[in-house]
Amino acid sequence: MGKQQIPLKLTATRFVRAIKLFMTSDVGGRAGFLLASLVILFGGISALNVVNSFVGRHFMTAIAERQTAEFVRQAILYTGAFAASTIASVIARFAEERLALLWREYLTRRAIGVYMTDGIFYRLGIQGKVSYPDQRIAEDVKAFTTTTLSFLLMLLSSVLTVFTFSSVLWLISPLLFFTAVIYAAFGSFMMIVLGRPLINLNYNQLDSEAAFRSGLIQVRENAESIMIEGSEQRHADRLLKQFDSLATNFRRIIGINRNVGFFATGYNWMIQIIPVVIIAPAFMRGDMEFGVITQSAAAFAMLVGAFSFIVAQFNSISNFATVVARISSFLEAIEDIRGQTDSSLELVEAEGSLGYERLTLTPPTGAPLVKDLSVLVPADTRVIVAGEGDAASTALFRATAGLGASGTGRIVIPPRQHVRFLGQRAYAGPGTLRQILALPERSIETTDDQILALLRDLGLARDLALSDLDSEQDWPTLLSPREQQLVLLASAIIAVPSYIVLEKADTIFGHELLVAILRLLAERRIACVNFAESGAPRASYDAVLEYGPDGSWKWIDQKQKA
Repeated sequence: MGKQQIPLKLTATRFVRAIKLFMTSDVGGRAGFLLASLVILFGGISALNVVNSFVGRHFMTAIAERQTAEFVRQAILYTGAFAASTIASVIARFAEERLALLWREYLTRRAIGVYMTDGIFYRLGIQGKVSYPDQRIAEDVKAFTTTTLSFLLMLLSSVLTVFTFSSVLWLISPLLFFTAVIYAAFGSFMMIVLGRPLINLNYNQLDSEAAFRSGLIQVRENAESIMIEGSEQRHADRLLKQFDSLATNFRRIIGINRNVGFFATGYNWMIQIIPVVIIAPAFMRGDMEFGVITQSAAAFAMLVGAFSFIVAQFNSISNFATVVARISSFLEAIEDIRGQTDSSLELVEAEGSLGYERLTLTPPTGAPLVKDLSVLVPADTRVIVAGEGDAASTALFRATAGLGASGTGRIVIPPRQHVRFLGQRAYAGPGTLRQILALPERSIETTDDQILALLRDLGLARDLALSDLDSEQDWPTLLSPREQQLVLLASAIIAVPSYIVLEKADTIFGHELLVAILRLLAERRIACVNFAESGAPRASYDAVLEYGPDGSWKWIDQKQKA
């Protein structure tokens, strides 16, 4: 797996754009209200922290000077300030989580909408520009929204802390204020120098983890085939190789985290010592009361913590930069695909029949598979597409289904609700049978008994009961590939399309069952086009579209021959 370098400028641009899109979306009003509430709450929390510092100062002085009445009064004030801070903090956390969820809902719905439109999900996989888009939609969007809000609010808190505690620390000691600024600047610089490699390493780690998890899932989904083939060791070696890549990258991360940890731990310990070292001599000379020492220590820690945002959050920032970069590259890949157009081969949806106009399909190398094809497939006709070899049949099916092909000409298909495709490999997916069959209003199968009868007519040997229609199951594990094909064929028939387009139906269903299926389609006046293997029987069809090895073709009307 190649090592990913993250373009930070592009990542920052994408980050700002994502925030802008969210705030100007249809949920932007709710988001703006929650964000404004958070700003007000964090401002209140920052003000309460200043109050707490002065109350704490007088509280500790009262203890040192044994002033009982003042001690009680300051204790009451201390308790009230802490109670107010607690309420404000809890409400702020609640608002933050609600805003994060609102943002995640918006981004996830938008990402799925884009991903599942115009075949983007398919073309991303074919081109291989983005690894594991599923993880980017599920995990990275979640991390992006949650972490972005967390960082923005921490940054807001840091800015408010700088403004409020700078004056407090300046009043105590200008020297202490300048020390805090210089110390925080030094810490931030060193943390960037030591930890910057973590950004790219974390990016690669997420891909390594996803690759390992994907390999395990593939073994589980293909367990039977692996057992039959006896290829356990080959797959085990592949899994171990993926894990070795994961572990090697993680060892580098651990090494850098060690160096960062040494610096960050020492840096944080020194924060506790520096203000006491600077202020204690003034107290010993009698120039300051005892409470000032505790106040200066707290104010110094707050100010340095605010200035040291990078030091305190560097690990999280490096992970966050990785997440933003992954989402950025995902969106960029989608935009690249959307911008790709093939003006030489058109796929047009139009009312009427399925047809081809001067279509030529050319493989990357070699002679054209189909040359200058112009055919109109009439409605209510059963057609077989066959010839010498399978390459032309496969290429023509894929081009008709919109899977991408190289060539020239025009393919005209009815609107998608009037044409259904069934490839050689079927995937019913989990859910209920009723969801898979997707019964439309115009279907003639209006009752559950009629739906089950259709499945039996199609040759589904499995005995299904009415309860199975609404039973949530992982059907790909319960049904064989052939049974899944029959269920999806039933779904296509129930949709009452004008055309059903099949790929290698003889191989899938067998000749006898296919003849029965063609008869059933004829009874329902549904046209069928079967892109068959060479040598498939042709007697049960109304017409044959035969192609030759040189790309030539001819249309044979078997009704007239009969």
